[in-house]
Amino acid sequence: MTTTPIRILGIDPGLRRTGWGVVEIEANRLSFLGCGSVVTDECDALAARLLAIHDGLMRILDQFRPDEAAVEATFVNKDAKATLKLGQARGIAMVVPARAGVPVAEYAPNLVKKSIVGVGHGDKAQIRMMIGVLLPKADPSSDDAADALAIAITHAHHRQRVVLHAALRMAAR
Repeated sequence: MTTTPIRILGIDPGLRRTGWGVVEIEANRLSFLGCGSVVTDECDALAARLLAIHDGLMRILDQFRPDEAAVEATFVNKDAKATLKLGQARGIAMVVPARAGVPVAEYAPNLVKKSIVGVGHGDKAQIRMMIGVLLPKADPSSDDAADALAIAITHAHHRQRVVLHAALRMAAR
């Protein structure tokens, strides 16, 4: 376990609402720092909405100065157009922290649910309940913000494996 506090930004990408949550881990203690959503106007053009997500996440980075970030991996659904738009929002969610020099990890939705709820198919209510247990000071105002906190917590639990895997890849080069 680490003894230096690590700030983690969790991002739940979405074109309408991109959830964000920031936690800090020190040794085995997890602390809530903030959460919310970047909301876009559905009447705006796609480029304007992506820019709004970019600008909103930049403000979060400036405010909280995270050391690491984690983004939920996109799932593929039957609506290809919706999946493509979600992928574009996810691209913004990954590029913003990466451009700021913040390492970005990705987690599958089922792993996030399993890490927080204990099963890979937990529902939104279960996630919100467990966020309240794990981070008593957190009071996310939306499911997107709660999901982003869940992603940050998942990264806190799995980050040593991710860091080790990256180091091994670098050593193999």
